[in-house]
Amino acid sequence: MVLGFIPVVGLSRRNRHALDLLRMTLEPSPEVKQHPGPGQESCWDYPRPPRLEMVSRRLRVIHGGQTLADSVAGYRVCETYHPPTYYIPREDCRMDLLQPGSGSSYCEFKGRAQYFHLPTPNADGMVRDVAWSYPKPTTEYAPIREHLAFYSHKVDSCLVDNEQVTPQPGAFYGGWITSDVVGPFKGGPGTMGW
Repeated sequence: MVLGFIPVVGLSRRNRHALDLLRMTLEPSPEVKQHPGPGQESCWDYPRPPRLEMVSRRLRVIHGGQTLADSVAGYRVCETYHPPTYYIPREDCRMDLLQPGSGSSYCEFKGRAQYFHLPTPNADGMVRDVAWSYPKPTTEYAPIREHLAFYSHKVDSCLVDNEQVTPQPGAFYGGWITSDVVGPFKGGPGTMGW
């Protein structure tokens, strides 16, 4: 038997136990999977690489009493263990309120992301990395070029239709949890290896 690239044949009982603990940390247990009810879907059924879907549901992002984005022409990216990440066309975003950030990150599927900051009148003066975009996405994700995704935990409100979303656990991921998607979701303690 092989765990990743680690052969487990001939290992001591103690080392096999350590590998079992490592495997439980890196792989979600089927017992924790929530089963979807009527009208729901499970993030555990999403594919990897992620699936890109057009959505006609109304997507809104609001902060400080201002609507930063409002669209019925978005996309969602559905990836195993993640709630959907919604991408909104730039023409439906208040780009005049956002400033390009200096940082970037890399997604193995979508390519290099650039970030945007939101200047605010509060003491901090800025919500850093409030949104991101893929200016030159890979071929499979070309439709989300010129679209922005927003971190729901960094703004006052993100809505799908009229439902307030719950942010994906953890500070790195940007999925939006709604009542029609069940988890558990990657991002919380003990899930980083999923």
